[in-house]
Amino acid sequence: MELSNKLHALRTSKGITQEKLAECIGVTAQAVSKWERGIALPDISLLPELSVYFGVSIDDLFGLTEEKEYDRIQNMLWDERLLSADEIYRTERWVDEKVRAGYRPADCIRLKADMYNHLARAYNDMAADAAMEALTLDPNCKDAHGELNEGLRGFIPDWNARNHYKLISFYKDFVKKNPDDWRAHMWLLDNLLDDMRLEEAEEALRGLEKCDSTFRTPLYRAKLLWARGKCDEAREVFKQMETDFADEWMVFFEISELCVLEGDYASAIEYMKKAQAKQEKPRFADTYEALAQLYEIVGDYPHAVEMLEGELRLFKEDWGFDKGETADYVRREIARLKNM
Repeated sequence: MELSNKLHALRTSKGITQEKLAECIGVTAQAVSKWERGIALPDISLLPELSVYFGVSIDDLFGLTEEKEYDRIQNMLWDERLLSADEIYRTERWVDEKVRAGYRPADCIRLKADMYNHLARAYNDMAADAAMEALTLDPNCKDAHGELNEGLRGFIPDWNARNHYKLISFYKDFVKKNPDDWRAHMWLLDNLLDDMRLEEAEEALRGLEKCDSTFRTPLYRAKLLWARGKCDEAREVFKQMETDFADEWMVFFEISELCVLEGDYASAIEYMKKAQAKQEKPRFADTYEALAQLYEIVGDYPHAVEMLEGELRLFKEDWGFDKGETADYVRREIARLKNM
């Protein structure tokens, strides 16, 4: 049922006039009339008041099922760069309501986390743009460097500010309770390796070996060898993986990363191209993004633009969209590169 019909049905079932409803929620009777005729929609800030007044959920106002509202929020996070305060409040309220009702509580809370991270990324990008503008206006604006670094998630010189002890503590406890969750073992290993807690990483690798028999186990063995400075042994593991898992695109993606660490960008590009060629539809955009960054690093801007344009085609061909923030971000990157 459309919102206009729903509002009309709720109002008449309550036995009140348009004027009375308008008075109760602080709008004009003409506004209510337009809502019920489908000429206009209530401001989003009024939806909580309408839902409380009629004793229904916001979902009920729109006639959305829980599943459709969940999908609507997820799509909003993919499509919109910034969210209004009203939309944030509405999402928080909906999630809290569904968690209390027992509807997919973990998924709903995960959706809230997605929203907060989405907002953080958007504001970080805007902070970086503002900091760069400040430095352009005044190169001596020293505090802008810190804002730029934070906005673009740059290197933090202070160990105490950049280490991952909280994440590591969480995942150590998590894998004890969920020993067969290979993803959790990988998250634990990634953070231990980044913090160079190598003895603990060795133990974590044994946990991964117990629950995983794919390329992931030798991959982390190679990463651990590399972190220990045993680079030749790490290369041998990667070389064997290239043979043993010849059809696995992620293997070639990871070998490309190794080449980056060695400063061999030409080889990194070639391996990333192999990873790209081995993907089956629907493909992920990772290889296009990585190649665009590699080409930009070596100063080959036309090929970087070509990769980003390929990413836009992938969105359309493999995932069926070409609008929204996910695609708009790529377009902004293309415009930036073309101006360089």
